[in-house]
Amino acid sequence: MIKITAGNFKNRSLETISKFVRPTSSLKRQAFFSTLDSFVLKNKINLYEKKNFLDLFAGIGTMGLEAISRGMNKAIFYENNTEVIKVLNKNCKKFCKSEQFNIIVEDINISNINEKFNDISIVYIDPPYLVYDINKLLCVLQNKVMKNCIIGIETSIKDNLIIPNKLKLIKNKKYGKTNISFLILS
Repeated sequence: MIKITAGNFKNRSLETISKFVRPTSSLKRQAFFSTLDSFVLKNKINLYEKKNFLDLFAGIGTMGLEAISRGMNKAIFYENNTEVIKVLNKNCKKFCKSEQFNIIVEDINISNINEKFNDISIVYIDPPYLVYDINKLLCVLQNKVMKNCIIGIETSIKDNLIIPNKLKLIKNKKYGKTNISFLILS
């Protein structure tokens, strides 16, 4: 059972699906948001109030819904699996008002990211490991987000993450076979 770890929806359960997804564990979610909170306090940056969260490879929406629970204005979810989208939609409707979420039914690849994400302050990327070219995705994203946007990326420790020139690594955390890297557009 997957539950929201903090905020307005704390301890409320998410619907899940046993195939196709690898939801971010509560330990990783807590560590991710704790790292963000620490960075926000230290650098006096507003990442939450009237800001939006971009959840790429969203799955059942665990990270975006956690962000809304913690005070984000809205979450934009990108997901392409129709069975997973049904569960994602149920979760969003269970927790959010209609204006607090947007589900974009699309596979993320370099050619189809056409919009700019000017109102996004946090991006979370959790792709299927070793399937997508994360380095190219980061190169495109660095030109589509606003200054001080934090990008969290969950990768396999086998991935060779190359950080593009406009992004700066602010922290890296290792969890078994997983790395979570925190990048900022400076």
